[in-house]
Amino acid sequence: MKSVARFAYRRRWLILAVWVILFLGMNALSQSFGTAYANTFTLPGTNSTHALSLLQSGFKSKSGDVDEIVFQARTGTIASHEKEILAMDKKVAKVAAVANVVSPFVGGSLQISPNGKIAYSVVYFTKQGYKLKAAQIQPVENAGITARSSSLNVQFAGNAFEQLASQKGSPDLIYGLILTAIVLVLAFGSFFAMLLPLGVALFAVGIATASTTLLSHGLSIATFAPILGSLIGLGVGIDYALFIVTRCRQGLKRGLSPEDAIVTAINTSGRAVLFAGSTVCIALLGMLVLQLSFLNGVAIAASLTVLITMFASLTLLPALLGFQGNHVLSRRERRSLEKNGPEPIVTNSKWQRWANTVSKHPRKLSLVALVAIVFICIPFFSLHLGSSDAGTDPASSTTRQAYDLLATGFGPGFNGPLQVVGSIHNAKDEATMVALDQKLQGKPDVAVVAPIQISKNGKVAVIYVVPKTSPDSKITENLIATIRNDYIPAVNSTHTGIYVGGLTAIFVDFAQVFTSKIPLFVGVIVLLGCLLLMVAFRSIVIPLTAAAMNIFAAGASFGLVVAVFQWGWGSSLLNAGTGPVESFLPTIMIAILFGLSMDYQVFLVSRMHEEWLNTGSNEEAINRGQANTGRVISAAALIMICVFLSFAFGGQRIIAEFGIGLGGAVLMDAFILRTVLVPALMHYFGNANWYFPKWLDRITPHFAVEATEDVAV
Repeated sequence: MKSVARFAYRRRWLILAVWVILFLGMNALSQSFGTAYANTFTLPGTNSTHALSLLQSGFKSKSGDVDEIVFQARTGTIASHEKEILAMDKKVAKVAAVANVVSPFVGGSLQISPNGKIAYSVVYFTKQGYKLKAAQIQPVENAGITARSSSLNVQFAGNAFEQLASQKGSPDLIYGLILTAIVLVLAFGSFFAMLLPLGVALFAVGIATASTTLLSHGLSIATFAPILGSLIGLGVGIDYALFIVTRCRQGLKRGLSPEDAIVTAINTSGRAVLFAGSTVCIALLGMLVLQLSFLNGVAIAASLTVLITMFASLTLLPALLGFQGNHVLSRRERRSLEKNGPEPIVTNSKWQRWANTVSKHPRKLSLVALVAIVFICIPFFSLHLGSSDAGTDPASSTTRQAYDLLATGFGPGFNGPLQVVGSIHNAKDEATMVALDQKLQGKPDVAVVAPIQISKNGKVAVIYVVPKTSPDSKITENLIATIRNDYIPAVNSTHTGIYVGGLTAIFVDFAQVFTSKIPLFVGVIVLLGCLLLMVAFRSIVIPLTAAAMNIFAAGASFGLVVAVFQWGWGSSLLNAGTGPVESFLPTIMIAILFGLSMDYQVFLVSRMHEEWLNTGSNEEAINRGQANTGRVISAAALIMICVFLSFAFGGQRIIAEFGIGLGGAVLMDAFILRTVLVPALMHYFGNANWYFPKWLDRITPHFAVEATEDVAV
């Protein structure tokens, strides 16, 4: 690490030029190629996948995404607007991505509400919504808007229009960056020192975003991945730079030359950054073991962002520090250094006093911290995984307005109809489907059962079932299970393949698949984390303590998400409705939280480990480590909270869930777990913290997270 730091310092113009060329080149390429993000996923072997396959084989014109253009007569009835609606339907039908359009005035009055005020046209796309690009969907919306007038309200419902309306970017990020800048100025007391972490992180995220855009052309990456990558990249990027700049400033205040201070910072805190960043990447890439295509692109894109920010912190940052020299200190600090000479390693600061307090009352403080974190975890046990529908969209969005109109005119279950699809081989199979259609009539929680439809080739039958409850309701989920497990077996004497599909059923299966994978994923990343910390700190107790802290942080984080997005505590401030938590959220959040928790554990314990190697005293090592890292860890946490919460107010529910969950987790991790619980437990455990069997030491690879020397030589 010393050679890397000295090269970056002495060849700082070259390093700066390389990074600038990389930034400009990657962004120019990404602009020329454009984006190809898509929410693609496969659920092989699931009930809804079989239903979709059958539907595609028998009803090709109906196998794509099924969406609605919703009309509301502000004056008169829908019948008085027949001319405008039919003209609009013809325009929509001419769009290349549209297979068919069914007008409310064709084939009876099922598409017109009983009061005649609300109606809809059905738009059958040629592909599923996640396979459609914005350029294919936008012409449909443009054609639909032509019918909108002061007397006729026109809105758009369905997965394709939901995808089109999803917000790109986070407009409130600027406020988070302003708060971050304020925290950095307060932490450093220097405007120039503030620019370094913020500038390096923004620069790295700019390159990472461009790289992810290019990667989207060869890899399926979800539409929310760029925003998620920016959220993670800014958070860890600013933190990594903050730790290095802080260590460099400490070296300068102790009398080191700018070059030696930079080399020492990279050789100590830089090692911790390398280890922490690698750990975050490993945690994110751990999602690949789940073999879920939807997660692969997200994992790779997020890991790439962290990797780029880590390398920027280890190369670009020392080069920029070389340009600033002693000006990374405030004027007051430079005057004090010139007048009073170098500062001691540990000063009589507030953090030193707090470290002493923790060392005197480890049991009491451990109990208080545990009670607090367990209390915050309580809502986690009410976690309901699923997929939020348009009912949780912002009230001003077209998808939310269409959702509300359909629910008003036809009932809440109309926004998530089920497709019961059966394979027909003979007359008995067809009779089975007819019997099933009759059995579903009048059942509890079923609002409407449409007449059975047989494909032209006579090989597939479909029954459309409208639940009484909304798509995100637990009652609807139970209805799907009841149809599959009770109603179908009761009539299926021929044992032909009959499956329940539709978007609602797909998301239910999606949630079940993800839920079944969570224990494996948690086990894998916790084991990897323990092994990495065991290698780094030559300890058994420290890795086990870290694993427990990671689980507490995750539980508390999900507790906050449930309280806000399921129970609705403060959700109105985020412009987000209440509903189930996205089924893929726990897996991605656990990976990110594991990485962030490991960051704080590494930065805190690595300094303690350094002091343990220097002094051999457990109590002194913990006190010094906490006193020297307390301020920077709290500042880093405040910065991450500012960044994460700024994304929470962007108006996109998925990103808001990540923002609240991650921001809350960092708050509790930094100010409860790492500030109180971890050091208190380490005081309580005593020298057992550093116990490592000799036989295990011989077979474990050696890697020093922190160098033992204080001055680079």
